[in-house]
Amino acid sequence: MRLSNRLPSLKKLVLVGLIAVLVILFFAFDLNQYMTLSYLKESRSAFQTLYAEHALAVIAVFFLIYIGVTALSLPGAAVMTLAGGALFGFWAGLVLISFASTIGATLACFVARYLFQDWAQSKLGSWSDKINAGIQKEGAFYLFTMRLIPAIPFFAINLGMALTNMRLLTFYWVSQVGMLPGTVVYINAGKQLGEINNVGDILSLDLIVSFVILGIFPLVVKRIVNFARAKAGKGKIKPGEEVPGGKPPSGDERI
Repeated sequence: MRLSNRLPSLKKLVLVGLIAVLVILFFAFDLNQYMTLSYLKESRSAFQTLYAEHALAVIAVFFLIYIGVTALSLPGAAVMTLAGGALFGFWAGLVLISFASTIGATLACFVARYLFQDWAQSKLGSWSDKINAGIQKEGAFYLFTMRLIPAIPFFAINLGMALTNMRLLTFYWVSQVGMLPGTVVYINAGKQLGEINNVGDILSLDLIVSFVILGIFPLVVKRIVNFARAKAGKGKIKPGEEVPGGKPPSGDERI
């Protein structure tokens, strides 16, 4: 076999190795401990001091870390979204998280597509054709529907769409718009968490409202989506059809 024919495989092996090393280092150094609400509360004052002194550097580092966590499908994206609201405020946090999450999701989709699409389609056979036919029929609305339902793990959507022929540009802008409502809710909840100074603050009206919205958001969105689909003549979402290929994977991560 000529070397030129082996280069694509070598590139994929190098990329898989790099991803594996990054994931191993993440857990080996127990970096997950920094992706918890308890750490966020404990370090909030120190972080705000650092942010006041080096605003641009802090924003840039947070932005890159969020992209990395999302692109590698590591745990902690949900907490980082709450942290964005608590540490940067609503509007700055919303802009920062919205773009970082979408860029990270697109990178995850691109890498998974580059590594696994050919293999997956060869294994899925005609089932792969059905998935792509569904994507072609539903268009951007198919992805938009899934992005509006936080119960579907975002990393599963990223990987699932990687096995389709959807254009990355379409994936990006639909994800940007579709993830925005959920991001707003999480950022607002994070903003309220950032304002807690003592136990009494936990019972503040704004905080209670934020968590009520966070809790009922999936139900409300699904009803709205089903209503819109019914108006468009597409029918309601049925269990097992929310993710291409069958039952939605388990998990509670947003990104």
